[in-house]
Amino acid sequence: MRKALFKWHSYGALIALLPIFIVSITGSILVFKVELDTLLRPQHMAVEAQALTPRANLDGMMAQVLSANPDYELAGWELFDDKQRSDAAYLLERGTENWYKVYVDQYQGKVLSEPQPMDHYFTDWLLELHYTFLLHTQGAVVGFIIALVMLFLGISGIILYRRFWAKLFTLRFGAAKRVLFSDLHKFSGITSSPILIIIAFTGAYWNFIVLLHEAEHALEGHTYIQAPYHSPEISFEALLQQTEQELDSFRAGYLSIPHEPDEQITFWGEVDSTNPLNSEYASTVTFNRTSGALISTFDIRTADNTAVVLDSFRKLHFGYFAGLPSRILWCILGLAPVLLGITGVLLYLIRKRKISAT
Repeated sequence: MRKALFKWHSYGALIALLPIFIVSITGSILVFKVELDTLLRPQHMAVEAQALTPRANLDGMMAQVLSANPDYELAGWELFDDKQRSDAAYLLERGTENWYKVYVDQYQGKVLSEPQPMDHYFTDWLLELHYTFLLHTQGAVVGFIIALVMLFLGISGIILYRRFWAKLFTLRFGAAKRVLFSDLHKFSGITSSPILIIIAFTGAYWNFIVLLHEAEHALEGHTYIQAPYHSPEISFEALLQQTEQELDSFRAGYLSIPHEPDEQITFWGEVDSTNPLNSEYASTVTFNRTSGALISTFDIRTADNTAVVLDSFRKLHFGYFAGLPSRILWCILGLAPVLLGITGVLLYLIRKRKISAT
């Protein structure tokens, strides 16, 4: 049994070696995506505002974005109020399924960029490479399979090398290369496998959800937006203010604007919570797109265990549940598959050479 598991562990790693390298390296970089974007594109990402400076009127900013881009419709709006980071408006080109992003200074009410495709900027391109290998839906299938392989490698590695815990911090630097590579492989695998299993499982789940959504679209047929699905009388600024009354301590982080026939207006945000794994989009307030009347609220603090666990996947995957320390840890251990891949290949070549010599 152990010999068969070892064989499948080795073959799985060799077959998926390059995609796992790509996922590992891009994932570690993307842990600090916002910081990199701010460093590379401060004219888009950074805003300056005093502590008491209020946000500009949301309706006015929306009108300004649409006026500057008459061939597009708004589909979403990322909301920030930390006096440092700009808002991001998400647009759909009419008659297509092509998404674009525009940055907006939410304190001066000023548009900061032209519409650009979702993979236009460097880190956005890295994100697309990370999730879909730049192959869109087909890439999501590949990503789902690679995530499952990573999950198998993490679990099988723990089973195969579970006795290594007894000498976890013993590396025989003076030993033969085969022994040293073996120790490095086991050490990096055992220490990183719990986090890699979490990352692989959450990544597989998200890719599955994307594929499920695409399958539903394929069955129902794509509907391309030609005009707003919401009433022109709707005031998104008024609804934003109302969310704070409908849900205690609610702070909106993302506005989903109806861009499909069956969608309503939904604000996604965070609430004061004792659970450090509750994400910034854990709770929602939904309004009717025609009348603006409240339809429902969802409070993660009173949600069932399934909803709480699924919401925790966001912070667990990106590792920001404990601030900078956990992000650094996720960044470093996220690169473990690179070391595991290199040492694994070297061990494989040494074994092959040994077999050939006998």
